Amino acid sequence: MFQQLIRTNSNDTAAFVLRVVLGAVMFPHGAQKMLGWFGGKGFSATLEGLTTGGGLPWIIAFLVIIIEFFGAIALVLGFLGRLMAFSIGVVMVGAIVKAHLANGFFMNWSGQQAGEGFEYHLLAIAMAIALTLTGSGRWSVDNALQRKKIHEREFEGVA
Repeated sequence: MFQQLIRTNSNDTAAFVLRVVLGAVMFPHGAQKMLGWFGGKGFSATLEGLTTGGGLPWIIAFLVIIIEFFGAIALVLGFLGRLMAFSIGVVMVGAIVKAHLANGFFMNWSGQQAGEGFEYHLLAIAMAIALTLTGSGRWSVDNALQRKKIHEREFEGVA
């Protein structure tokens, strides 16, 4: 099963670009929730806000924070890229359903809406789906682990 999670095309530069950009875009959101950076409230206040104000069970709220923070870092590094991308995609679907669907499609560029729409989330979901299907690609921890495993199998075959 681990081999399936790290499986990737070692020459896939597009996957590299997708995972680094998705991870880089998600990291500040995770850092807001986990550390209180970038104007965020930090772990405890975010957990309380997602459970009390957002109506999420505490385990789901906890996973949202963990996935957005550690999942973004793992994506940038290309570690367990398929799993991290899938997890971020699920978080984005949840964000649309719980918070953004009622605000319509468009972002709130002019400040005329009650909140943000879900167009950003759709882009993140599309990137996450692509990465879930392709893996981490070039210059990733997954690729290095995959190559190491292949090398070990070749070495065992010679011995």
